Amino acid sequence: MIQLYISKKNFDAQKAERFFKERRVQVQVMDLKKHKLGERELQTMAKDVGMQGLLDREDKRAKEHPACHCNIDSVIMTAIQENPWLLKSPIVRSGQKCTIGYQPDIWESWLKADK
Repeated sequence: MIQLYISKKNFDAQKAERFFKERRVQVQVMDLKKHKLGERELQTMAKDVGMQGLLDREDKRAKEHPACHCNIDSVIMTAIQENPWLLKSPIVRSGQKCTIGYQPDIWESWLKADK
């Protein structure tokens, strides 16, 4: 099962949803405004991209948050759990594998491997 984590509706999130819809792949969409991420979920995501990689450093509001200027993973994790809008979007997860942003080549390889 592919999980799509979206904290804000942006163009990449819409493209990710469309990518899976066009391929008739069942996707579980998780709205981060309603669904709080647990510590284990964040650790699984960070395993592939690093805790620093989860932060949206291009968002104006996120840039002003102290977590964006911190290198301590535990502080970043706590900040993300309390403020999911700090995350880059979309986060696409398939089992233990995870990507951030629009990465159709990687998703295509996941789909081929699952067949």
